[in-house]
Amino acid sequence: MENTKDIINDLEGLINICNDGKEGYDHASASTESIELQGTFLKLSAQREGFAQELKDHIAVHGGDSQNDTGGVMGALHRTWIDFKQAFTSKDDVAILSAIETGEQAAIEKYDLCIIDYPSHKDHLEMLKRQRFSIAEALREIHQLRIQFEKR
Repeated sequence: MENTKDIINDLEGLINICNDGKEGYDHASASTESIELQGTFLKLSAQREGFAQELKDHIAVHGGDSQNDTGGVMGALHRTWIDFKQAFTSKDDVAILSAIETGEQAAIEKYDLCIIDYPSHKDHLEMLKRQRFSIAEALREIHQLRIQFEKR
């Protein structure tokens, strides 16, 4: 992959992932009664919104223009699954945290695909690595929260 169109398509895919994360965290925040989780979810939602904007700005560097403010089809399906699961678990925080872990793992996998394609993404590789690292940190935080909430 060496052409600008392919680079822009990859970055658009990451924007979808970031938008999915933002929407998922917003939905999770509204679905829990835990003030602690609400704060964490809103913080991570804002982080994903910032990541999406960074990616949009970089698309502009490559001559593209992203107006993408929503997630992808897979994200919508994942959020639907969260809705379904919540309907049967009465807003179970452990179930919400588990679903978020699944989404974060999918985001990391998508970032890894772009990072592995180093030659095509060398001008923004550091940004991708930084964002991926932050998502991995969020995954660790969510995992720890899930363990804490399982013990309650």
